[in-house]
Amino acid sequence: MKKIFMAALLLVTMVFTGCGGGGDTPAKTDGGDSKETKKIVIGLDDEYAPMGFKDEQNQIIGFDVDLAKEAAKRLGSEVEFKAIDWNSKEAELKSGRIDIIWNGLDITPERQENMLFSDPYMDNRQIIFVKKGNVLGIMTETDLMEKRVGTQAGSTAESYIDSNAALKDGFSEFKTYGDYVSAFMDLENGRIDALVCDEIVGRYAMSKQGDKFEALDVAVGPVTQFGIAFRKDDTELRDKVQKVFNEMVKDGTAGKISEQWFGADLLKKK
Repeated sequence: MKKIFMAALLLVTMVFTGCGGGGDTPAKTDGGDSKETKKIVIGLDDEYAPMGFKDEQNQIIGFDVDLAKEAAKRLGSEVEFKAIDWNSKEAELKSGRIDIIWNGLDITPERQENMLFSDPYMDNRQIIFVKKGNVLGIMTETDLMEKRVGTQAGSTAESYIDSNAALKDGFSEFKTYGDYVSAFMDLENGRIDALVCDEIVGRYAMSKQGDKFEALDVAVGPVTQFGIAFRKDDTELRDKVQKVFNEMVKDGTAGKISEQWFGADLLKKK
């Protein structure tokens, strides 16, 4: 009987130990309330000025970086900015190496198949940049025919050009770059005739290059909208970020950040 009792007692102990979740990490608490603090890892192209880039001190700064920091602060979360291969952004997000892409990312039907987006927060269009004094008679996107054209790999411009065979096949050469810094360098050195680029990013880059380039008021493809991207099934994080971002727009904080970078409030209003 004693052996039977000891065996039964051991069994009960094992059951209650298992149900108690002894291997789980307890949630952090704050003032007695259960509250888990999770670090948010944001992926970005860290040479994508002015949305996210490195300054002279090698610190990541930028318009979207400032928006993300404010959102994380309101969520009570730590935030880490992680440079990624922009051409592999969907894989980085899906793998869990990053939680969010917040970096001037256009919302497109193709991307919506693999990523969950916030509401659009800014309009964007792709325009043409050329070397100063080298307009080459470009008045419409079809005038890019027989020109050496460049853009960033994985960008909206590349997706549009790849989907438009008649346009792409008419180029004398089509080059893609890992970042726009290299693309503008090739434009300056005459290795390409025209660069198709996000207008906001291109105009900012041009302002830092003195009088080397011209921005042509020629749209390539449709006007798009920037959004914040999350893993396809991570509706919880998307909803939390969307809520605080809406608050930032409503109370004027997001608009002030836009004015600091662009001299105007360019954010979409509800």
